[in-house]
Amino acid sequence: MSLANHFDLIATDGAARTGRLTTPHGMVRTPAFMPVGTAGAMKGIHWREVRDAGADIVLGNTYHLMLRPGAERIAALGGLQRFTGWNGPMLTDSGGFQVMSLSELRKVTENAVTFRSHLDGAKVELSPERSIEVQRLLGSDIAMQMDECVRLPAERADIERAMQLSLRWAERSKRAFESAPPGYMLFGIAQGGDVPELRHASARGLVEIGFHGYAIGGLAVGEPQAVMLAMIEEVAPILPEGRPRYLMGVGTPEDILEAVARGIDMFDCVMPTRNGRHGVAFTRFGQVNLRNARHADDPRPLDEESEWPSTRDCARAYLHHLVKSGETLGAMLLSEINVAYYQRLMQDIRDAIARGTFEEFRQRTRADWARGDIAPR
Repeated sequence: MSLANHFDLIATDGAARTGRLTTPHGMVRTPAFMPVGTAGAMKGIHWREVRDAGADIVLGNTYHLMLRPGAERIAALGGLQRFTGWNGPMLTDSGGFQVMSLSELRKVTENAVTFRSHLDGAKVELSPERSIEVQRLLGSDIAMQMDECVRLPAERADIERAMQLSLRWAERSKRAFESAPPGYMLFGIAQGGDVPELRHASARGLVEIGFHGYAIGGLAVGEPQAVMLAMIEEVAPILPEGRPRYLMGVGTPEDILEAVARGIDMFDCVMPTRNGRHGVAFTRFGQVNLRNARHADDPRPLDEESEWPSTRDCARAYLHHLVKSGETLGAMLLSEINVAYYQRLMQDIRDAIARGTFEEFRQRTRADWARGDIAPR
């Protein structure tokens, strides 16, 4: 039986696509960047600023939320949107990546992953069925299948074993999701590391199973950008044209621009808020490290043409002072500045695709980044 499709493809320009994804909590314009609210909160930035910046959808983390405060507790409090105050669309990951990256003591079997909580050492089992159960308790609009992600570089045998296990877990995840109410979605995740034939096998297997959307996982985990882009080029043509495509855990503005050019619709990354907490701003002219002493006497804003107030109005000297002083406000301002930049970039990408000028926009944007930050007047 075919799954209902909630994705409308509006326009294409080369391989780049713009569309609309309809969820129970609202509409998502694509290409879309999802800010990451790991534990039900966006680090250093309020939900209203995320909304005002233009984000349609955010990401919540199954691993962290199932451990604290607990999926059952969140469900009893009305679900993740009501619990957090974010009333728009939300995607939750499966928890598998965090199990692999945060839990030193873990055991992977055919049935599940058993691990020790990084909070209190308690033994926890996460199976595909439990992952879907947790995501349904959270009430996310888009759930992800349980998979095993292998960090690169890795031996081919390890990559193939994890890919095949992920395919079997994809089937179990889909069966577990069958009772979800209409309108909610489950995405499959293509694995296969940096081996093209394994990526092909994974993608074809997922399409045969059938999902509401398809993700490309296991990238941005240590491989060069060229390898990541090559794997997208291998996988994207295999995925159904009329379903959304999600590149997990990516990335820099350049990564996003290049992935859109290869047919990707959705992205997530902690980079805007993480870099903000470390004194780095994203701007039209590339990254600006506010820790550098050259900003101490610079009265200019980061971008006087920006629509975002903090980007347009805050002096670089003041932001430098906040960062060097360790003031929380510095991290807050730079986090919102970065989230706003990412959302502006996505809007500009969507507009360019709709106008049929994406390649021109891509070249102009890359030239601006290459130009770099301009010197004080």
